[in-house]
Amino acid sequence: MGTPAFAAASLNALHNAGFEIAAVVTAPDRPAGRGRILRSSAVKELALQLGLPILQPERLKDPAFIASLRAMSADLFVVVAFRMLPEVVWAMPALGTMNLHASLLPSYRGAAPINWAIIRGEVGTGISTFLIRAEIDTGDILLQEQCPIGPDDTAGELHDRLMLSGARLVVRTVRELFDGSLTPAPQRVMADQATLPTAPKLTPANCRIQWDRSAKHVHDHVRGLSPSPAAWTEIIREGRPPMHFKVLRTRLVDERTTLPPGAVEQRGSSLYVACVEGLVELLEVQPEGKRRMRAQEWLTGSRDVFRFT
Repeated sequence: MGTPAFAAASLNALHNAGFEIAAVVTAPDRPAGRGRILRSSAVKELALQLGLPILQPERLKDPAFIASLRAMSADLFVVVAFRMLPEVVWAMPALGTMNLHASLLPSYRGAAPINWAIIRGEVGTGISTFLIRAEIDTGDILLQEQCPIGPDDTAGELHDRLMLSGARLVVRTVRELFDGSLTPAPQRVMADQATLPTAPKLTPANCRIQWDRSAKHVHDHVRGLSPSPAAWTEIIREGRPPMHFKVLRTRLVDERTTLPPGAVEQRGSSLYVACVEGLVELLEVQPEGKRRMRAQEWLTGSRDVFRFT
């Protein structure tokens, strides 16, 4: 059960490992792009290539869908990047329903663990497989594996590494569940649950850059949202309305500044923005209505006096 490319990697790994896959459950086809053409999920596209049966329920409590699952008599459900399952589904298989989560649980429970680990400046994260129960991301741990985060890693780069290591961990987990060598373990209890980092859904509000924070915070925020949905700010230009402006890659600059937060400084073909503590250099940007481009390229075509807010 899964939808995006992150899940397709695990499906491919299970297929290559020789497991009998009774069916693939994925999201219904949705209109996408300017032409609103129906698009299949990455998981469906792979399942078609592999010749696997495909289910695409609109509602996970649909009686016909539940009946189809029961008729398969699957020993185990494997969930990667899918919707929240009702108990009638996850409690069905004899071996339970396992999920792959892109963090070292119980840290970063929630919808966007890869993004928030980078946004919060973590130097490491990992992947976990666990058994699903009613409360989201709280089930017993099966296996975990650590993964370092580099100081300039983006969410996209970390996503791709965790996608591959997660696929390998899914195969290992399924194999050990089938041969009975794996003992689920309760998630560790933190001394102070209130300080446990979480990974809430990304919204326009929490993707907005806060220039009145440290340069390190801004740099981590930008790379934690790159390439998508991307950190954004508003560009203020004299005599013109504010413009939405995405920032996709930055570089920390080891120097102080007396400029106010959001003020810009151009040095030759380089663009620097002031934060509360230090500067960041903008490397890759996307102005509203434009394609992604190097900041240097954007500067070449811009003659406005501006600042960010």
